[in-house]
Amino acid sequence: MRASMLSDWLAQRIERTGGLPIYRQLYGLLQQAILSRELPAGTKVPSSRLLASELGLGRNTVTQVYEQLALEGYVWSATGQGTFVSDSAPDEIVGADSAARDAAPAEPRVLSARGARLLQGAGVSQRQGGAFMPGVPDVSRFPAAVWSRLQSKYWRRLPPDLLTYAPGGGLPKLRQVLADYLRTSRSVRCTPDQIIVTTGIHQSIDLAVRLLSDSGDVIWTEDPCYWGVRSVLQVSGLSLKAIPVDAEGINPSADDLADPPKLMLVTPSHQYPLGMVMSLARRRMLLEFARQNGCWIIEDDYDSEFRYGSRPLASLQGLDTAGQVIYVGSFGKTLFPGLRIGYIVVPEGLSTSFATASAELYREGQLLQQAVLAEFIGEGHFTSHIRRMRGLYGQRRQILLDTIRKRYGDALQIAGGDAGLHLVLRLPDGVDDREVAKAALAVNIVVRPLSGYFLRPGEGMSGLLIGYGCVAEEEIEPAFEKLAAVLDPALGSGFRFSTHA
Repeated sequence: MRASMLSDWLAQRIERTGGLPIYRQLYGLLQQAILSRELPAGTKVPSSRLLASELGLGRNTVTQVYEQLALEGYVWSATGQGTFVSDSAPDEIVGADSAARDAAPAEPRVLSARGARLLQGAGVSQRQGGAFMPGVPDVSRFPAAVWSRLQSKYWRRLPPDLLTYAPGGGLPKLRQVLADYLRTSRSVRCTPDQIIVTTGIHQSIDLAVRLLSDSGDVIWTEDPCYWGVRSVLQVSGLSLKAIPVDAEGINPSADDLADPPKLMLVTPSHQYPLGMVMSLARRRMLLEFARQNGCWIIEDDYDSEFRYGSRPLASLQGLDTAGQVIYVGSFGKTLFPGLRIGYIVVPEGLSTSFATASAELYREGQLLQQAVLAEFIGEGHFTSHIRRMRGLYGQRRQILLDTIRKRYGDALQIAGGDAGLHLVLRLPDGVDDREVAKAALAVNIVVRPLSGYFLRPGEGMSGLLIGYGCVAEEEIEPAFEKLAAVLDPALGSGFRFSTHA
């Protein structure tokens, strides 16, 4: 396009009534003409006075557009010479000949192969509550008035240092009360300096694998295991080796033991999702194996506070004398998921490195929330809340167990119901648990298929993860009847139902 034709080209495209302001239209049209090379590099554009006159606009409007284009590098001006289109897309980069410029662009790869694998195996749900979402606490029972009172105290006299980045490791006061709590309730042996405050278990594990392994290193994971942690490990570049579990927890074979990994990730207090507790013999074997082979053990202690009929179990870390165990936990289930505060307990020799790396990678904040949480724990509200919720969840668990047995008797096996916020309803071989979960979602019931938690192809068991933490007592039986209505056809006419059904 010749500069002499620019006024006519613009006049045909500017909308005088409604739509975008004239300034935005003129800017956009000139930008488009330059980027499409309809106004080639070096073209002298009309003066602001001339263009304003030809378009019937105020000169200030055109002047402001030219100034904005110059600021962004589309045009340049020289006193006494005029305004010219910049050479903003050099031929040596985009291709010198017009055929190359006009050719269709190469199709971009929207996602990397790693990103595509992550999304393919993603288990995140749009639903985060209701019957029967596993692993979600009842946030309606959180003592919001107490939390609000503590938070208001800080807002009234807010120290400026609570509004900046977190110091390495997190707020010292929170680390102190956490150390006291973990020593007494979980038998974790630690000092405040060994605790690094994070946003939760995912970040804690991400930090550990970044500092303790390299791409291609092998990590053992329990099979089945939590899909969210599995995703963190997969995108880290580690090679995942699925180790089956039995009634005593992770159960490596002789061949597995002959080829030690760099790391192991275990849930010894409440295996996720099947719920067994790692035996003392298996714990001691694992610790000795790690000591002899220089392996790191990451202990994911995600919901050990909620045990029914017995006290919470001691941690694996408390048995570790060689400094091989990295202990991770969070407040997502004990308080509320949106708090996004967790912690990682590392051996003494690693505390400075982990604190520095956490600050370097994640630039943590949330100091105000950390201060409130420290007060909440220090004043005893945390242990009181856990005690109340343990009683409530235990009641809901029992209602769900009674409802299942009323419907199916002993025909379906129940696993993992002694702790946590979910149980597993085992299904007969051949029943497609993914299809059952899909059918349940269609009637507004959320369950997760057990087979989706297995890493080894063909080794998955059929079953449903059924959460009860965020389901009111009076809603459990009606909701389960809806689930049973879609489950029964999958079980088939030959299935032996309870005589009470």
